[in-house]
Amino acid sequence: MFPWDDVITPKTLAAFRRPPEPMDAPLTSGNRPALIVIDMTRMFVDADYPSGCSGTDNAVKANATLLQSARDNGVPVFFTKAYADPLHVPTSAEQGLWKHGSLDVPGLPPGDCIVEQLTPLASETIVTKGSKPSAFFGTTLMAMLTALRVDTVIVTGISTSGCVRATALDGFQNNLHVIVPHEATADRSAISHKVSLFDLHMKYASVRDLAPVLAFLDRTASSAGLSTEGK
Repeated sequence: MFPWDDVITPKTLAAFRRPPEPMDAPLTSGNRPALIVIDMTRMFVDADYPSGCSGTDNAVKANATLLQSARDNGVPVFFTKAYADPLHVPTSAEQGLWKHGSLDVPGLPPGDCIVEQLTPLASETIVTKGSKPSAFFGTTLMAMLTALRVDTVIVTGISTSGCVRATALDGFQNNLHVIVPHEATADRSAISHKVSLFDLHMKYASVRDLAPVLAFLDRTASSAGLSTEGK
């Protein structure tokens, strides 16, 4: 079963002239992964905000599971949000050409805050990417990954068709192996979510169920001697 089975037709699949890798297939990516959690902030996780998605509980839980595995295995973790100050009001130049207004709502807490269930540790890096989709665009993320000799990025978060896809594509363009655990992503549009996962899987990334990604983290950390579990 694939997460896009109900929207990708046999004709579309046949155009690629090869079947997609199974969702439970073992991963054969690099051996120095990092986890990049994209925009799991109130303004995207909570449907009360204009940019919020509904039904994000499973994505939050999947990200929490991945975070725990990464931390146990000594795998570097990066988070993204827009600005360092959650109360920052972007100028028109910073905002760019997005087709929306303010993403905050009067009476609700500031939206540009990572949700409590996924609170970063002091040792983990928060990348502020302003109003652009990709975690790589205009940031030092690639330089930090290079310093850590990372060759594989596990990209999660919101939204699948926007910032997750943009980050995954830039990771691919920087010659990183890209893994996307689909349960740890979400989108306001179910169709956009599924089509984006399919497109990434057939071209740029390995989309997988959560279980083989967790196994990959265990395996690569063990082989690299990175595991901190029990220390």
